[in-house]
Order: sequence, then C-alpha cells, then structure tokens
Amino acid sequence: MLKKFLFITALIVITISQIKAQIVFGKYAGEFMAIGIGGRALGMGGAFTAVANDITAGYYNPAGLANLNYPQISLMHAEHFGNLVNYDYGSVAIPFGTDMTFGISAVRLGVDGIPDTREALVDPEGNVVYDITDPRNRINPSLITEFSNQDWVFYLSFAKRHSDNFYWGANVKVIRRDIAEFGATGIGFDVGALYTPIENLYFGANIQDVTTTLVAWSTGRNELVSPTVKLGAAYMWKILGGTITPAVDFDVRFENRRSSAYGNLGPVSFDTHAGLEYTFKNLFSIRGGYNDVKQFTVGAGVRLPKLNIDYSFARFSYAELDRLPDTHRISLILTLEEPRFLREGI
Repeated sequence: MLKKFLFITALIVITISQIKAQIVFGKYAGEFMAIGIGGRALGMGGAFTAVANDITAGYYNPAGLANLNYPQISLMHAEHFGNLVNYDYGSVAIPFGTDMTFGISAVRLGVDGIPDTREALVDPEGNVVYDITDPRNRINPSLITEFSNQDWVFYLSFAKRHSDNFYWGANVKVIRRDIAEFGATGIGFDVGALYTPIENLYFGANIQDVTTTLVAWSTGRNELVSPTVKLGAAYMWKILGGTITPAVDFDVRFENRRSSAYGNLGPVSFDTHAGLEYTFKNLFSIRGGYNDVKQFTVGAGVRLPKLNIDYSFARFSYAELDRLPDTHRISLILTLEEPRFLREGI
C-alpha cells in the first residue's frame, strides 16, 4: 500500500512538473460565470446568496434548492449592450424524498456573427496573403466568413435539508468555451449553505470553484479559475400588507483585483451587492439594487397561477465614457404546483 501511494504521488508530481509551464492563473477567466441569472435576483443587484429560495438557487447558492417543495422550470433571455451579446439560461429542479433536491442548469454567453478576415486579405493579383503592412493588399469581401465566441456552463446541483434551519448543497459544473476553431473544457465545484438562526433572518455562503477550476484550451494553455467566496445576509420584514426584504452580499476573490474592485488587501479583493425587494401579498414585487460592477438595477415581478414573470433593468453610465446600451432581462419560473408533484412528507 505504501509503495502504491508513493508511486501515485510521484506520478502526480511528474505530471504537474510537465504542465506547470502551461498553467496560468487566468485573471477574470471565470468572469462569464459571474454575470448573474434570473430577473428577480438581478433586479436586486445580485444580492441573492441568502435569499435564494427558488430554482435560481442552483446558480446563486445550491443549498437554497432545498426550499423547493414542487418541481420548477426556469428560462431567461437577455441582450447585453444592445443586441451585441446574447445571454441565455435554462434550468430544471426536482424535489426528491423528504429532504433532497436535484437540479440541472445551463448558461450560454455568446457573440455570434463575428467577421473572420484572416483568410480574406489578397494581393493585387487576388492571391490570399497575410502581410497587413503592404498598402497594395486589400480585403476581398467574398472571402470573409463568420465565427462565434461562445461560453457555456452546465450546473448539476444537489441540496439537502440537514435540519429545519440549516440547508447545504453542492454543484458540479462543466465549462465549455469556444472561439473560432479553438476550444476549452473545464470542470469545477461549488459548495453552499443556508442558515436561519431566528425567524425571518437568513445567512448564506457559497464557495464557487472551491477546488480551483482548471480550464484546458486546445492550444495547450491551461487557465486556473480561483475560488470566490460569496457571503450574504437577508431579513424578511412583514409590513404594509406585504414583505420587505433587504439583502446584502460580499464577494471575496483571490485574483489580485485592485482598481476594479470596491476594496482589496493585497491580492484579496472585496465587492458588494445590495438589494431590496417589496412583495405585496405574494402577487407582485418591485425591486432595486446596486451590483459589483457599479450598476444601479431595478426590477419588477408578477406571480400568476404556477408562473412567475420577473424583469430587471440595468444601465452602464460613466462620466468619462459614452453611455453603453441598456440591458434588459426577463425570466420565467414555472412551478408544477399540483398535489401529485408535492414533496414527500409535506
């Protein structure tokens, strides 16, 4: 047994030493997974780690899926910066037994129809060339093709009710990135928890990429996505015929973000999300928030029989830049709220 252990250890050391030169900590390598999903959460500035109590918890805090007593299906489409970037999300979550929930989610961020001129530069005789410094060369429009830049992430989620006031959960996520003929694949893990010390007060924690996620490119480059620790708190206050929920999240990252973060201590950076939701008699909601990229957000939602419709709006506006196009997001949550689908033991 000892010899086997030493052999495996030596093999791991040799493998790491061989690929060490190809591995880099990719700053912002996992940024496409931090945009956020769901009109409800995004309307609250993404302050949802402790609030997560619907199907979108599979993204924000997998422990929150344990709140589900009926199966849910969710869809979202958003167009960022006008219609330049398409952002889509879909998920299914199913309660199992008396205390568990399983879910699967998919997120796609894509820029489609990008002109590819790499094989479209020709000389005066019409031959394809690659010398961009020769003023005689020109682009032949008929040789221009198109490609897409796509980022996919799939979440396989599990949640469990450990007790009445403590839930925990985990994600296995599969990452796929493609740009033109190049691609990358990675597998990561998230772990989360929800704790209710007293009635209506909620604390949440979600450690994303807890083991550090390796994204391997077909070019031989290997990027590491550092862990992100998300901590949240929320309180549900019944007033004015409804419920007011203030929430706050703190993101702790280890990517040496400095000027782009709210604050930092050396390589450790800190960002904040803040949100507020008012729900009137479980019929409609209005929301506002401020997120980690310094955006004010607003949103609203309406609850119909078995269907929640949520909308959020965000605007980039900086004094030193022309304002970027607004971002609109709309999402749907379908709840199969029928006795035959009710969780066992409820």
